Amino acid sequence: MELSAQGNLGGMRTLTALKSFSVWTVTLAVCGLVVGFPLVVLMATLGVLATLVLQFVLPLSAVVLVTGLLLGGNVLAVLLGAALLTLKGVRPQDVSWLSWLQEDNRPSHQSVFAACPLTCELVL
Repeated sequence: MELSAQGNLGGMRTLTALKSFSVWTVTLAVCGLVVGFPLVVLMATLGVLATLVLQFVLPLSAVVLVTGLLLGGNVLAVLLGAALLTLKGVRPQDVSWLSWLQEDNRPSHQSVFAACPLTCELVL
């Protein structure tokens, strides 16, 4: 009985870690695109310059090489960041600036609809 309970607990930890890793991956990717836009522009500029320089050495594959390095570096940075945060035990729900992940989903205001005076007293 204890053995099956421990196996189930390990499965839950794995599932929680997998969920945390995937939430961190999506969050870091979106933040990298939205907040890091100046960095993306700088990387694109440096990529174009690197392509022009490498064009003389590798005429056919300079664009593919530079594009692969830039995209691969970004994907690797997001995945390593998500893995590091997951292994350290930082839960996305505990981070204050990720308010959309908080457990408390109560709206901060109450909606008022135009048809409310006519239908608010009806009970279905």
